[in-house]
Amino acid sequence: MLCKDVFLDEASVMATENAVMVAALTPGVTVIGNAACEPHVQDLCRFLGSLGARIQGIESNVLRIEGVSSLGGGDWEIGPDHIEVGSFIGLAAITGSDVTIDGVKDADLVSILHAFEKLGVRVEQGDGFARVPPRQELVVQDDLGGHVPKIEDGPWPAFPSDLTSVALTVATQADGTILMFEKMFENRLFFTDKLVSMGARIILCDPHRAVVTGPSKLRGQRMESPDIRAGMAMLLASLCADGPSTIGAVYQIDKGYERIDERLRALGAQIERVES
Repeated sequence: MLCKDVFLDEASVMATENAVMVAALTPGVTVIGNAACEPHVQDLCRFLGSLGARIQGIESNVLRIEGVSSLGGGDWEIGPDHIEVGSFIGLAAITGSDVTIDGVKDADLVSILHAFEKLGVRVEQGDGFARVPPRQELVVQDDLGGHVPKIEDGPWPAFPSDLTSVALTVATQADGTILMFEKMFENRLFFTDKLVSMGARIILCDPHRAVVTGPSKLRGQRMESPDIRAGMAMLLASLCADGPSTIGAVYQIDKGYERIDERLRALGAQIERVES
């Protein structure tokens, strides 16, 4: 039996997913090393398995796929988006709201909740739900010895890079100082000037590190969303700021958060979509 080894230069989600789909119908055995193992990669692998694919090592960074000649049909329920869940946790915490998120998986939130705990965010978990109690006092939890704590991202199961901007925005409303260390991408922190213009106290040390001291009283501003995650961070900041805010290029947020304005209105937010 032909065996092929594929080693990814980085644990890329999209590269892993494409390699898995190709390997599922490629004769022989394909072993993918340094594979991404985020929840949505696991979900794809299990979906393919339900159609007849033979995939071993799901949840790990080494996948062994035995190609089959064809896949069948089937039904599948798409799993929850852990990035969206984390964003709503941050939204509830920063506005002092009582929000319950249904349809979550506890295993998807381990590293996310650990990071939010450093900001003083408490989350109650139950059977398939997560609840953020209202009016929490957000206080940064110092590291051992009273050292300044750090939230840093990394490949799964580390804290997701896609939630760095959300956590940073929550940090602007927490009492204390924390270091945000974005290790995976060079431009994820460049949106912080928008928060500074709103009144946040942030020192951008370099493209990867920012020091945040809170709490800061934020003011509404006119901003442009440069990407999905920064746009969501600006939206969170706007919801807890004094006065109205206007966010342009909202299509960026729409890429990752379906009907976000409608869902936030259902929670009581004063938000409307207008034509530019």
